[in-house]
Amino acid sequence: MAKKIRITETVLRDAHQSLLATRMTLDDMRPILGKMNEVGFNSVECWGGATFNSCLRFLNEDPWERLRTIRREMPDTRLQMLFRGQNMLGYRHYADDVLEEFVQKSVENGIDVIRIFDALNDIRNLQTAINAAKKATRDGKKAEVQVAMSFTTGEVFTDEYYVEYAKKIAAAGADSIC
Repeated sequence: MAKKIRITETVLRDAHQSLLATRMTLDDMRPILGKMNEVGFNSVECWGGATFNSCLRFLNEDPWERLRTIRREMPDTRLQMLFRGQNMLGYRHYADDVLEEFVQKSVENGIDVIRIFDALNDIRNLQTAINAAKKATRDGKKAEVQVAMSFTTGEVFTDEYYVEYAKKIAAAGADSIC
C-alpha cells in the first residue's frame, strides 16, 4: 500500500513574512485562494506568526476578517496558524485566560490546525497553549494541535536532546510534532 504524503503549504504566512516583511494584503491573496483550495493540501498555514501584528500596524486590515475571508474562500482546506506558545502572536507572555480565549476565537473564526512553538523549547511555555487548543472547537469539531521543535546548534542540542523533547511534547498532548 502506498504511503500518503501530506503537504502543508505555508506561502500565505511564512513566504511573505520572510520575503516581504508580512506585507501581503488580503486583496493580494484573494486571486489565488480558490485555486489553492482545489489542490488538496493537508493544510494551508495562513495566519499567526507576524500576520496579526502586520494587519493592524501596517496594512490597515482586520486580522479576524482576513481569517474569516480565507475560510470562506477555502472551504475544503484545513487552515493552520503559527502560535508562539505563551507569547501567542505577540512578543511577550500573555495571561492564561487571554491565551485560552484567543485560541478559542481563532478556531471559531476558521483555524483547524494550531502549530505551537516556543523558541526556547521550554514545555512550560507551551502547556497552556496546548491545553487551550485541545479544548477549542468549531461546530463541534476540535482543532489539531501540532507542536514544532525549534532546532539550533550547540553542545547540548544533541539527537538525545530532541528525542527527550519530543517525548515531552507527546506527553503534553500534541496530536503531531513538526
